[in-house]
Amino acid sequence: MIQSRPYNKLDQAQLDTAVRRHEMFRNARIGGARAILSFCDLTGLNLAGRDLAHADMTGAILRGANLAGARLDGVALFAADLRQANLENASLIKADLRGACLRGSILIGANLFEADLRDGSLAEKDRIGNLHVVQVEDRPTEASGADLSGANLTNARLSGAMAVHTDFTDAVMKGCKLVRATMRGANFSGSNLEGADLSGADLRGACLRGAVLTGASLTMTDMTDTDTEDALTDSPVGRVVAELGRPLEALVAEHMSWVGSGGAEGTALDLSGFDLRHAPSLAHSCLTMMRAVGATLYGLDLAGIQLQAAVMEKADFRFARMGGADLRGINLKNAKLNNADLREAKLDALFFSAERSMRADLSGAKLRYCDLRGASLRNASLAGADLSYANLMGCDLAKADLGNAKLFGARLERRALMQAASLEGLAGVKL
Repeated sequence: MIQSRPYNKLDQAQLDTAVRRHEMFRNARIGGARAILSFCDLTGLNLAGRDLAHADMTGAILRGANLAGARLDGVALFAADLRQANLENASLIKADLRGACLRGSILIGANLFEADLRDGSLAEKDRIGNLHVVQVEDRPTEASGADLSGANLTNARLSGAMAVHTDFTDAVMKGCKLVRATMRGANFSGSNLEGADLSGADLRGACLRGAVLTGASLTMTDMTDTDTEDALTDSPVGRVVAELGRPLEALVAEHMSWVGSGGAEGTALDLSGFDLRHAPSLAHSCLTMMRAVGATLYGLDLAGIQLQAAVMEKADFRFARMGGADLRGINLKNAKLNNADLREAKLDALFFSAERSMRADLSGAKLRYCDLRGASLRNASLAGADLSYANLMGCDLAKADLGNAKLFGARLERRALMQAASLEGLAGVKL
């Protein structure tokens, strides 16, 4: 038996009072009370930046509501109506979104770590203990048309979910459960589906261009007409380390000898076209002037590595950890550095003498969601680079060439940006 459930319509003042008391409750202050907003009609109301973690919003109507930057960790949004809601950069860690409708909602950069987005329906007991399905309008449970680009869906559960034509561009979906999910025409370009379970999922017509599918389960997955160009799988990309003929450690030692002797001893290392994902650790290695054009270094620990004047054009450094690396004068032209950790890295010019220097070349590089906090990019060429949503706080951009670069959603200081040498054609920043 299906029965209807009445809604309690709240205005902004009533909602603000409930949220204020909830925030007091969260801070263990006298007079606080957990927000119980289940079956409340909050259509179009403003909750931006508010703390509603662990609130009860079961079955609530939040259509067109503004929840940008809100803290919604552990919140109960079971069967809630979130159509066209703005959840950009909201925190929804371990939120219960089972049966929720996210059709057309904005979840750009939202944190949905271990969130539950499986199918679900409401039921409640009557006076004599019988269960009745509660009708929450006539709508399907889905996230179709939603924008989840750049969202963190690590270990999230979407089994059985419907997400037709949903945008998951650059989303981090490691270990995500997508069993039997319907995701026809969805856009997974550049997303990280490492270890995700896509068994029995419907991915017909989906775009997986440049996506990471290492360790993903694709048993009985329907990938008819799916675009997997440049997708990274468990299959080697180019040559493997075993083809070097000698242990990589020995070759690195010879390269260090070559660098230290100015070329008089040892042999220069060339790893161009090699897949180094299963190679021994190169963290803190001295690989100055090494060549590795088009090499795959996805997800590697390269902390403190020295790659001064190295030629790494078109190399894949996505999700690599390169904190504190010395990359002065490096050639990273058209390289992939999405989601890489480059905190405190040196990417400025390499000076050989007062008259001779070599600038770091990152022209055309993909640096979306890259962490560049505290990095030095003095004199670097970033012409045409994609720095969308990158974190450039505390970054030194003095005399850097940012001509035609993309900075949509990037975090940076205006003062640092104004020190750049060229801003011609810069996209995504309001000066």
